Amino acid sequence: MRLPSMSQPFLLAPIAECPPRPPGAQVRLAVLGARGVGKSAMIVRFLTKRFIGDYEPNTGNLYSRLVHLDGDHVAVQIQDTPGCIQVQEDCVQVLDSLSRCVKWAEGFLLVYSITDYSSYQLVQPLYQHIRKVHPDARTPIIVVGNKADLLHARQVQAKEGLQLANELGTLFLEISTSEDSQGVCDVFQYLCKEVSKLQHAGSTDRRRSSIIPRPKSPNMQDLKRRFKQALSSKVK
Repeated sequence: MRLPSMSQPFLLAPIAECPPRPPGAQVRLAVLGARGVGKSAMIVRFLTKRFIGDYEPNTGNLYSRLVHLDGDHVAVQIQDTPGCIQVQEDCVQVLDSLSRCVKWAEGFLLVYSITDYSSYQLVQPLYQHIRKVHPDARTPIIVVGNKADLLHARQVQAKEGLQLANELGTLFLEISTSEDSQGVCDVFQYLCKEVSKLQHAGSTDRRRSSIIPRPKSPNMQDLKRRFKQALSSKVK
């Protein structure tokens, strides 16, 4: 299944190369989904606790903040992405930009609106695109059904979101960005923690692989062998 994209220019903010950093010092997240599902509102709600309903579409902002997480301050960068729908055959640049964003990020929120079934259908191809870039199954991905307060306009049942998440092997949550600030914070904080765990595990693996056992000196081994032989002969 080919990843859909936008027919308009992809205005992702440029992502600078990050210098090497200690584990847990910086967490890079990306929020992906169709247009109008509330990606920007979710990010701003998490970072400022405020809810803003209207945003200029297709902005692709990069947000950087220090976030309090488990008693520590963690530098979090969150890449907002434009809605990825209605691909035209000649929009190769859009896919390239999205691929760079996916390659840059370490954790992902795949967001759909419970009031828009087509946005729900976009989740699986987005997930497949992420897995092509990050084949490591440990890469944290969360499927989020947003606008849970609009029950009268629901097009995607909660069981459908849960079933999809189970098929993909990801966590699933339904939230209301407009009414539940804590729910939004919980989603981002959980993703930050999972990325931090993965960073720490990767750092530990690298340290272990860099430790080369010091070879024993042949002379010392020979001396030990002779010493044991001398002791045994004295016992006899």
